[in-house]
Amino acid sequence: MTAAFARPSTLSANLICMASMLIWAAGLPAADLLIVHIPPLPLTALRMALAAGVLLPLWLLADGRAVVAGAQWGRGILVGGIGFGVGSYLLIFAQSRTDAVTVAVISATMPVIGIALECLLDGRRLRAGLVAGLALSLAGGLLTYGGKLGAVGFGLGALAAFASVVCFTWGSRATVISFPALSPIGRTAITLTGGALATGIAAITQISLGGPAPDWAALGAREISALLLYGFGALALSQILWIISVGQLGIGLAALHINAAPFYVMLFLYALGGSWEWMQVLGAAIVGFGVIIAQGLMPRRARN
Repeated sequence: MTAAFARPSTLSANLICMASMLIWAAGLPAADLLIVHIPPLPLTALRMALAAGVLLPLWLLADGRAVVAGAQWGRGILVGGIGFGVGSYLLIFAQSRTDAVTVAVISATMPVIGIALECLLDGRRLRAGLVAGLALSLAGGLLTYGGKLGAVGFGLGALAAFASVVCFTWGSRATVISFPALSPIGRTAITLTGGALATGIAAITQISLGGPAPDWAALGAREISALLLYGFGALALSQILWIISVGQLGIGLAALHINAAPFYVMLFLYALGGSWEWMQVLGAAIVGFGVIIAQGLMPRRARN
């Protein structure tokens, strides 16, 4: 591929990644609504089951029975169970033990973890532009929280949040590396099915042993709608777009986009009557600038 074709491909991958973050951010308010009535592990299992339930038939229709049957299901269950099953559970557990600010601030470390994995496992070399872009992404992500940073707490919940970021980052890279012959929907379906199986078995075991169970009677139309959004939109659709972008950009560069998520959340809240936060706008702009710098997309001056 020549440089003339690389630029549009990079642009499209970044736009797809932005769309993934936007859709994922829409599910965060839904999680806050659901976690009151559904414990973290059953909520994770329900979310994974909904996503896998819609993606598996779509994969079958798109790629055919032979591709689905011949896929590396053992590897898919392993990657999905650890990367997305355990990772998603730890994230929801962290939310239940801390708050959204703490979880989001710790999630800002994802680009660092992603680039570290690429350096260790793929031999990526650190360039000055990459380091500068990473620093701008982190600064922009933290800036979106402004004075709220004083509310960040550290403890078991914060540790769970960090572990979830490590799991998800590893799982995203492993999904792309382990299934090169599968389409994006196939990669997403096989790993989310693995996550659904792992969390489903764990949730059933927990409830059978007397652990906390969902308060089904408290779930009304509002909660059901939130669960559908949380499973279908914020996971199934968002994950497909995310895996596409990781496949084109790599986990390190794609992860830079996550630090703009607070800005997207603010947009949704503003549409629902919330306030406009210029600090989050500035933070998102800095994140965007960091993405451009890290990928070497700054236009060069024309030479005479």
